[in-house]
Amino acid sequence: MRMTMQRGGRWRAACRAAAALLALGLGACGSLPRHPAPAQDALSGSIPHFPDIRAWSGQPSATLEKDLARSFAQESARDFPRAADGSVHYAHLALSGGGANGAFGAGFLSGWSRTGTRPTFKIVTGVSTGALMAPFAFIGPEYDAALKDFYTTTRSRDIFLLGSTVGLLWQVLAGEALADTRPLQAMIARHVDAELLRRVADAHQRGRRLYIGTANLDAPRFVVWNMGLIANSGRPEALELFRKVMLASASIPVAFPPVFFDVELAPGGPRYDEMHVDGGVGARVFLNGGVIRGSVIRERGGQGGSGKEDIYVIHNGQLIPQPDPVARSLSAIAGRVIDATGRVVAIADLFRIQSYTQQEGGAFRWITIPEDVNMIGDEVFDPAQMQLLYDLGLRMAANPEPWLTQLPGRRSEP
Repeated sequence: MRMTMQRGGRWRAACRAAAALLALGLGACGSLPRHPAPAQDALSGSIPHFPDIRAWSGQPSATLEKDLARSFAQESARDFPRAADGSVHYAHLALSGGGANGAFGAGFLSGWSRTGTRPTFKIVTGVSTGALMAPFAFIGPEYDAALKDFYTTTRSRDIFLLGSTVGLLWQVLAGEALADTRPLQAMIARHVDAELLRRVADAHQRGRRLYIGTANLDAPRFVVWNMGLIANSGRPEALELFRKVMLASASIPVAFPPVFFDVELAPGGPRYDEMHVDGGVGARVFLNGGVIRGSVIRERGGQGGSGKEDIYVIHNGQLIPQPDPVARSLSAIAGRVIDATGRVVAIADLFRIQSYTQQEGGAFRWITIPEDVNMIGDEVFDPAQMQLLYDLGLRMAANPEPWLTQLPGRRSEP
């Protein structure tokens, strides 16, 4: 299945140069004004009018656990039927980051729909490009066409604007990012409209949950946002906040500007700002971020019976890259280290999810871009190359057994 994909070029060179300059400490030459909460209160802020919509990773959240527990009374037997033993199997979908490689996941979801075996997901989570996909995957196959359009027609200029070389140097020295993401903001606004928000709210009312992850650099912590609660709030600011969380989760630090959220330490009190960036800084893919205990599903699922989890992970990238000699330069070495570190983090996240699944007696399945797909190139978002990835995902989903069950380095017991 040898394939050649394209990505990189001027954008990759700019990012590598920026990484090298930052490594030398030049980024400390300037900073822009802001109004953060005091350091001791970094974990105490809440979004005005939305007090219970998020939680800090690694800390069980009573509010999110209570909301998930309530979902079992909301769900229907049609969406989540009981098995012969009285238990209910809940399908969870976790979508990873990966930029333009999200085309692979979009194609796989569409191909999965065509097989007629795609389940109704109890929980969908997304980070980075997975956060852009997650609301559409959450609603269901009727949004497959929207995902295809997004991941096969989008160009780099539809995502970001990149300045001149002089402008890039100035941004590194005195700015907060290399690129301007106004095109991405406009694209999110076009696709995430009032009707999509209504559909997410409706699914939330029927006992399903949608979570998106961002990274709060002030804390610094990974943050899990309950997107269904935002959609279901009825607040006039809900649509803007929903879009803002998606943008934050996809805002690659250094490359894209951070996204700021107004927070308050007490209702009606002074407002501060929180700096959020790409959720991939905290996790490349996540299931619940440690904010919800597995026992909530195991003990309360099935409306008094028991719940079992079937975890599906779509990794929009490659864990095993093709060998590629590195140039003897600071930017090339820095870029390769960043890329390699990201793969290590992704593998760790997958092992964490698999371990959780085994502990809870569930099933673990995952899919990734095969290692014999050669990823090289000259543009980040190239419709022709994304179409190839989309078609690859479509074909793989049509296989009788498309899912992997063992992670790299592990083999099934004899």
